[in-house]
Formats: sequence, structure tokens, C-alpha cells
Amino acid sequence: MQPASSPEFSRLSPPYHQLSPTDDPRAFTNGRAYTAGEALAWHVREPVTEARLELVRGRPGGVALLVLLPPSDRLVDPETVLRLVERCRPHSILPHHVEPRVADLTAILRRPPDDLAREVVDYLVWRGLRVDGDTRHLIRRIVDLAGDLRTVSGLSRSLYLSRRALGRRFMSRELPVPSHWLHMGRILKAAIRLQNCDASLFDVAGDLGYADGFSLSNQMHRLVGVRPAEVRECLGWEWILEAWLRKEAVHGGLTGAHSAGFHARVVRSAPAAPTRQEPPAARIGRAGERRRARAGERV
Repeated sequence: MQPASSPEFSRLSPPYHQLSPTDDPRAFTNGRAYTAGEALAWHVREPVTEARLELVRGRPGGVALLVLLPPSDRLVDPETVLRLVERCRPHSILPHHVEPRVADLTAILRRPPDDLAREVVDYLVWRGLRVDGDTRHLIRRIVDLAGDLRTVSGLSRSLYLSRRALGRRFMSRELPVPSHWLHMGRILKAAIRLQNCDASLFDVAGDLGYADGFSLSNQMHRLVGVRPAEVRECLGWEWILEAWLRKEAVHGGLTGAHSAGFHARVVRSAPAAPTRQEPPAARIGRAGERRRARAGERV
């Protein structure tokens, strides 16, 4: 038997100081909001019933799943593990830990995926976006190329499709336009870098082709509704993709049957740490820099 200190379900939330036991994986919601960067830790116990799988599968979108297996003398049947992967889409599957260290789980949560493009497509399928194989392939290619390409013209050339044909394919399938997928791919890559290195925002922005850190910050806020400082503090990338899909659904970029599950909740950022009040002159200077950055983007 596992000790009482290791409940079957626990939630891990920013600022990631402790695991909080929860009775229901679906209880992450608070009205219409859920906190960015939350994860669910599941200490798997036998038997893993269909009801248990559905309960975990029904967690809110954007909540990463960390699966901890039973002890080696009570291994779960391999077919059960396969069903768990197929139905619940875990972020990671870990060996048994009687009392897992929060620092270890946090490190796993921020770790970059081995294949971000494949993980993005898997996430879309888990969230109910039923798209054909050719379109899934295009989405994977766009996310793959997002770090190197800056324009839809360059993207269409790399995909050997005209801009018009590429746009028609996504619109006919009631999905966001290719330029939004390209921007989202860049934002995901930027977020993963911000969470896993000490590089400045301006360095990360420059490596991904943005004019400066202000341009990246503004693009991130426009697409996802958060700023880079929040992305550093709220770990993982699933919640960022989820926030983008919700904004697309609200603003008409994700339509039809695809949008059904994305109107229910909005992302609530984790509580921010108190910041030192800047003197008025500094705030005025920063406001001027932001105006110049926005003017540069419009050009």
C-alpha cells in the first residue's frame, strides 16, 4: 500500500512549492478560469478501470499529466499503459516514487519535448480536433519550420504549395489560417527557451527573428494573452497552446465542431510576485519604447 502522504491525485501549480492532494482531476477549474502552468500528478493504482481513465482524460485542457507508475512488484499490465497513453495523453510517465520531489517534477514539466511538432499534433487530437492526415502533416511541418521562417510566402514555398492553396486547405477545415500557426510555433519555441535557459528576452527574440524583445512580448500577448515573464514562471507548453486555441475559437479562427470545447474557460495567470515600483521617468521612457516597437510592427 502507498502511504497516505502519496494520494492518488495531486496538483502541481505555480510557484511549484508543493503537491496539493485533489480528489477529482476535473477540479482544476474555478468558474471560467484555470491557472496557467498547472499539472496533475497521478499515482497509478490497480485496477486501472475505464472509469478512472475517463476521469483523468476529462481533466481541463492545458493541464499537463505526470503519471507515476506503481512499484515494480505491482507493475501495471502493458496493455493498460498503452490505453493510458492513448486515452489520457500524459506529459511524462515516471517510475514509482513514494514521495516524489517537487523539484524533480518541476524539472520534468519544463523539459523541452523531443519532438515539439509531433507533440503539438498529438495534443490537438487529444483535444478533439479531428483533422485529416495531410493537414496533420502540414501542421507538423509548420511547427518544425517556425523557428526559421518569418513569412507565409516563405512557408508556402517550403511546403510546395501556393499561398492561396495553403490558406484554402486550413479555412476549408475550419482551422486557424497558416500565418497564425506559424506565429504560434514561434511563440511555443520562444516559451520553451525562456523556461530552459537564462538568455534574455531580447536574445531569444533575436534568435527567432523578432526585431526585439518588445515585438516578441507584444506578439505573445496578442496570441496567448500573457507576457514572457509569466511564461517563465508558469512551466510547460500545453497551457500556452490551449490558451491560443481558446483565443482562436473566441475570435473566429477556430470554427465549427472544432471550437466546441474551447469556449468554456479562459486562462488565469498565476499570482505575480510583487515588483518594485519604477519612478515616473522610467515608466514614461518604457512607454515610449513600447510605442516605437508597435509602430515598427505596423510598418
